[in-house]
Amino acid sequence: MTSEVVIDVREKEISTALLEDKNLVEYQNEPKQASFTVGNIYVAKVKKIMPGLNACFVDVGYERDAFLHYLDLGNQFNSYSKYLKQVVSDRKKLYPHAKASKQPDLKKDGSVQQTLTVGQEVLVQIVKEPISTKGPRLTGELSFAGRYLVLIPFGDKVSVSSKIKSGEERARLKQLIQSVKPKNCGVIVRTVAEGKRVAELDTELKILAQQWESTLVKIQKSQKRPQLVFEETGRAIAMLRDLFNETFENVYVNDEDVFKEIKNYITLISPEKQNIVKLYTGKVPIFDNFNVTKQIKSSFGKTINYKHGAYLIIEHTEALHVVDVNSGNRSRSGNGQEANALDVNLGAADELARQLRLRDMGGIIVVDFIDMNLAEDRQLLYERMCKNMQNDRARHNILPLSKFGLMQITRQRVRPAMDVNVDETCPTCNGSGKIRSSILFTDQLEGKIDRLVNKIGIKKFYLHVHPYVAAYINQGMISLKRKWQLKYGFNIHIIPSQKLAFLQYEFYNQEGQFIDMKEEIEVK
Repeated sequence: MTSEVVIDVREKEISTALLEDKNLVEYQNEPKQASFTVGNIYVAKVKKIMPGLNACFVDVGYERDAFLHYLDLGNQFNSYSKYLKQVVSDRKKLYPHAKASKQPDLKKDGSVQQTLTVGQEVLVQIVKEPISTKGPRLTGELSFAGRYLVLIPFGDKVSVSSKIKSGEERARLKQLIQSVKPKNCGVIVRTVAEGKRVAELDTELKILAQQWESTLVKIQKSQKRPQLVFEETGRAIAMLRDLFNETFENVYVNDEDVFKEIKNYITLISPEKQNIVKLYTGKVPIFDNFNVTKQIKSSFGKTINYKHGAYLIIEHTEALHVVDVNSGNRSRSGNGQEANALDVNLGAADELARQLRLRDMGGIIVVDFIDMNLAEDRQLLYERMCKNMQNDRARHNILPLSKFGLMQITRQRVRPAMDVNVDETCPTCNGSGKIRSSILFTDQLEGKIDRLVNKIGIKKFYLHVHPYVAAYINQGMISLKRKWQLKYGFNIHIIPSQKLAFLQYEFYNQEGQFIDMKEEIEVK
């Protein structure tokens, strides 16, 4: 299996696609100014105590207060609380973390009203992004994640991933980290650290310790509350940090700044792989060039076709996700109804495992498979689903089929499910059902070009249109494009874009900035 990452950086958002054997398996899209990302650390204030829930609401600057349960405060909350006071008490000199005194662990059977007070400052980290009507979910146990290690301030243990099976290797890693870890810190050794040299692990540990030090400096110097004091890396780098391995062949980026950022990161964690990061400079949109746009269009939405006419229907509610498996108009198997049902269900299990990763669906997922009479077929389906989910890094649990033919899956939910609207509203009529004669569309475009060149004064620009329209404009020896270039200048470029609807168009200047050329009648 080969893996590729394609990163599309636009003016207001960044989209990241992970391809395995050219198939889209993970897709993330976020605004450039996204906040409240999992891993961000804040100095915040307790807003309201809820004794009945043994929890409190904390103001982190979001429109809805964040939720913090007593059990999520962490064993070392007393140590954090005392050290926070020491840090903010002296704005000139930072009190060293190594000298901080460790306080007794927080009682597991304690209560929030005896531990916190309204207005108290707390150091918290986001573990779940705002979802629907709920604010962020917080923890008081901070962690700084790297590729090989996770640093836990005020911890005292060195834990090794249970996926590392070799007892000898586990002992080596534990002893190695014990000898180099900072004082007053715990460390979790991740699975990918297996077989790594001491120099690599020590370098990353120092980087994580520096992140903690920088966080403390921000806390000390800032008086604003709530205050973001540590920002998790962007999702593109976070995905590479968690997934990067020897199967990665290419990382394509269409923005020079992000390209340098990712190249520096890859150079740091895997110097021999630094050349896989490539800057994409083509005129065709990067997602179109690598066939990502088409896969997004076919992989999102309510109905997903997957095999010989069979399809899934995916519905999302506040409480859970519901998936219905349908055989559709596929030809019946010659081996009978049972074999046909098994074939459809196995294909559904393959596609569903991909959909869970692709949409980042979390919480409870209930799947209504086609009924099967044989117990061995039901067991085969359950084993297939478990095998397909092995590549999913989110924590999950799968139950065998119930007597109603339903499979229940729980999957870790830390951010809203990815929902891409693939239905297109007609850009010309905006859903009214009436448009100008389509044969006049190119005349309309020429009017826009004339206004852009002769009235606004922009001589060089890129016109993005649907691929069919681009083919029409470019056809023939004396094409429409050539006529426009002769009339308005040779800096007119026609770019086919799969994300646009049939009669939709977009103008961009030579710096890649969007030019709004819609008339008032078009935006009503």
